[in-house]
Amino acid sequence: MPRSRSPRRELANVGPLSQLRGGRLARRLPQLLIGLYLYGASMAMVVLAGLGMIPWDVLHSGLLAHVPLTFGTIVTITSVMVLLAWIPLKQMPGLGTVLNALSIGPALDLTLLFLPHPQGLGWQIAYMVAGVGLNGVASAMYIGSQFGPGPRDGLMTGLSRVTGRSIRLVRTVIEVSVVALGWALGGVIGIGTALYALSIGPVTQALLPFFTVALRPQPAETPTQSD
Repeated sequence: MPRSRSPRRELANVGPLSQLRGGRLARRLPQLLIGLYLYGASMAMVVLAGLGMIPWDVLHSGLLAHVPLTFGTIVTITSVMVLLAWIPLKQMPGLGTVLNALSIGPALDLTLLFLPHPQGLGWQIAYMVAGVGLNGVASAMYIGSQFGPGPRDGLMTGLSRVTGRSIRLVRTVIEVSVVALGWALGGVIGIGTALYALSIGPVTQALLPFFTVALRPQPAETPTQSD
């Protein structure tokens, strides 16, 4: 008898129902929630380091200088605009997409309540490096849970799938482009911005295979079933 093949550990571009029917929820759901919290916590570490905002926040701060809106409102509007870019990419949203929009901010605020402010340049650098590294781990965790990426990471994975380019390259191009636009609008940049923009793609690319949970094949995909 031919040996059955196990599902490949690769990202699936499927809708919300297929994501939920993909099984392995005992691992995938905790991985999603932990990854999202760690993402917000990593952002808080970079903020406290005070050595430059992460690329998308450079853009948000630049827009803030030109429109009479709050920082949070600008983040929300930007998220909606990025989600519209998913349409031509045929990128599927999911539970993770919604939770990303709702939980990252509170996770950041919660972490800021108990995380001590770094005293001295050495601790600032430690916060910055740890925050960038943790952000890569968190990105790989919640994307690999296969509940749909967040708005900005969905843009990354969608472009990677459509163009055939690596996530490392696509994310780096996106981050550098966002920084350039944000800086042109008057956004705040620093060494932390450059470190994040240049390293987050390779870190996420390296960790994503480890955290990607293969979805179980759907009945329609089983060869023994009739069309």
